[in-house]
Amino acid sequence: MTLTIDRKLYAEVLSLYQPHIIKTESENEAFLAIVEELMSRPQLTAEEDAVLELLVRLIEEFESQHYPIGTSTPHSILLHLMDARNLEASDLIPILGSIEVVNDVLNDRAPIEPSQAIVLGDFFHVTPELFGWGG
Repeated sequence: MTLTIDRKLYAEVLSLYQPHIIKTESENEAFLAIVEELMSRPQLTAEEDAVLELLVRLIEEFESQHYPIGTSTPHSILLHLMDARNLEASDLIPILGSIEVVNDVLNDRAPIEPSQAIVLGDFFHVTPELFGWGG
């Protein structure tokens, strides 16, 4: 069953909430509050439901662009940890065994092996899972 939307009522609801492309965190927060308020109502009109759906899509679009999930890789995590500690490639030679291995790992020419993940985890005091392997 498809609900019929009254154009005049829909225009009133649109005017009330004024949905638009979200460009800032404060706009996102404001729309999240509106979504919460609408979802807490026991019954929505067809027009409110349509605006709710629109707001959710706008929020999803903003958040997918500004809060991507799963963008870190074992390689990028290693580089970040090194940067945070002001480490050079040579500082990893005792950990990984040779400058060739260090360079291959740092330049993403070789994956981080399980044994390397364990020693890197110990060295940086993090779980080896950050480097792609279980602990």
